[in-house]
Amino acid sequence: MTRVAFVGLGAMGLPMASNLLSNGFAVTGYDLNAKALDALESAGGKRATDAASAASGADILILMVVNAAQAEAVLFEGRALEALRPDGVVALMATCPPSAVGTINDRVLKAGRWLIDSPVSGGVAGAKAATLTIMAAGPKDTFDEAKPAFDALGDKVFHVGENPGQGAMVKTVNQLLCGVHIAVVAEAFALAAKVGVDLRILLEIMSGSSASSWMLKDRGPRMLEAEPEVTSAVDIFVKDLGIVLDAGRDVKAALPLAAAAQQMFLATSGRGDGSADDSQVIRSYFTLNGIK
Repeated sequence: MTRVAFVGLGAMGLPMASNLLSNGFAVTGYDLNAKALDALESAGGKRATDAASAASGADILILMVVNAAQAEAVLFEGRALEALRPDGVVALMATCPPSAVGTINDRVLKAGRWLIDSPVSGGVAGAKAATLTIMAAGPKDTFDEAKPAFDALGDKVFHVGENPGQGAMVKTVNQLLCGVHIAVVAEAFALAAKVGVDLRILLEIMSGSSASSWMLKDRGPRMLEAEPEVTSAVDIFVKDLGIVLDAGRDVKAALPLAAAAQQMFLATSGRGDGSADDSQVIRSYFTLNGIK
């Protein structure tokens, strides 16, 4: 497999496409952002005028778009699916609801192509360093066909199941844990701040205790900044925890902690801070508890 169509050259997509080029894949990309296409060309890729042109004759079509609606628009309304070679593979790497992935899979199969449900974790840093975690679900032979491309994008590539939608569920669980961890760090900080504890000292203590977590160490310092650099926005977790709750409803699983965390992110967004770094969910806890 050498011909890759890549749709979605954003903050993560562009470095991912560049890593494919560095590993010998021929990449044709499409994005609405002309500057992203310029950067792809500078890295040795080809630009396309639309998604169907990018997918024309490709072996694998990678979708690094925002959500399932964008994936459907590219595949069906944009006719990228029918442009992909017969028996070609669609790698859906966006964060999507498991139920939506199943629906997309049915349509892909009817068109004589294959879907590998392959969401990623690791953010922009992981995309640049090719250290993404890839949670792929689909028939084993489809996974094997896509794996050389996945290996160029991440160093932790897992086949989590035979059915598209299972990868999306693993990513959903990941986002449940991430969102709840961020929210509970903010809640703990607010409790300490209520009685005047120095949060920098608290962070140092907790980071070395059994209460520590990756999110505490990563988001905790940013919670102490007034306007930290945005690495993942509040609205991302409004969306992703919404996917978590939808997935729980679909399988009749109660998720009370995820629901509480989502309400705090939603409150933060509702006050106008949706584009702030997700660590700033702490602002809602401070407001709720009368902390200035």
